[in-house]
Amino acid sequence: MHTDFRKHLLAAVIAGATVVTPLVASSAAETIKMVAIDGYPARSMWVKEFSGFFIPRLNEELAKSGNYKIDWQEAYGGQIVKPRGVLEGIKLGLGDIGIVTTIFHNSALPSQGISAVTPMVSSDARVVAKAVDEIAREFPQMQKEFDAENQVYLATGVVLDSYQIFSKKPIKTLKDLEGMKVAGAGYNLRYLEGIKDAAGVRGGLPNFYNMVQTGVTDAAMLWPEAAVTFKIHEVAPYMLAADLGAVNTKTVTINKDVWAKLPDEVKTAIQKVSIEYRDQVANVAMGEAAESIAQYKAAGGTVVTLTDEERATWANAMPNIAAEWAASLDKTGAPGTAMLKAYMEKLKASGQKPVRDWSANKSA
Repeated sequence: MHTDFRKHLLAAVIAGATVVTPLVASSAAETIKMVAIDGYPARSMWVKEFSGFFIPRLNEELAKSGNYKIDWQEAYGGQIVKPRGVLEGIKLGLGDIGIVTTIFHNSALPSQGISAVTPMVSSDARVVAKAVDEIAREFPQMQKEFDAENQVYLATGVVLDSYQIFSKKPIKTLKDLEGMKVAGAGYNLRYLEGIKDAAGVRGGLPNFYNMVQTGVTDAAMLWPEAAVTFKIHEVAPYMLAADLGAVNTKTVTINKDVWAKLPDEVKTAIQKVSIEYRDQVANVAMGEAAESIAQYKAAGGTVVTLTDEERATWANAMPNIAAEWAASLDKTGAPGTAMLKAYMEKLKASGQKPVRDWSANKSA
């Protein structure tokens, strides 16, 4: 009888367990509040993809287990910060996660300039995005720089399709560029140092239209998708297809304090989706490049392609800003030269044919 009692008790426990288990599995997901920021407007391609791809994909990834969900607040176009203010905004916790435009912060984030200081090596945004991100994971320097800004590096968020020159007047040769003032940002201003009497004028993408329209500059250096988005054809109806190269200009980061409090499952999901976002934006950039040039032409724009010979002349006339960049990092104890060499090797291994190997020598 004692044995029968134990059997009945065990059966009751097992039966109880089968009832309790689904109750645990169906418990409500923990909600995590998160503020996503960028100073650029929602129509900017990378912002559209963050809102329309990154966020839904992360939600989808977390829904697989049902343990966590994110309550998103999205603030773009100056609602919380301006384009130059994202780094500081995430540092101070004004936003939890966002897209830092790294070209505005060469002093704080010098290693992020690796593709900008190596013009004319690749116009493939997908290849450049992957190479830069691999450098960030193989060399701790990039993460160290963001760590000093109270942030965690997630991925090279945006690599833009190749920079071109958009101008008021036709440009057919390098000689036509001589003496011109060209709007740009960050390291690409220095590309003009290879052209006699040409000068780069610092500005922000949303301001390029007015800079050209009012005569502050004669031209602007940007990529075709942005030229169409910001209606550059209205003030600069001529495009010189110089293929100055795809450049990583933005990085997805998250506030370090916010990151430390996140469950491991959420961290893993964010890291996974950040890589997917990197590739998504690169694919969109490549897809939109050809389409954008067609739209530019349809709107009345004229495109002239710079010859291979002229491109080589321009590249070799530039100062070796890559060697200067590497040397400045080396002086701080960072592996600038090693990073530059590894980056160029990755591009060559992927089938790219640089007009100039910026790691091969120390001077122009």
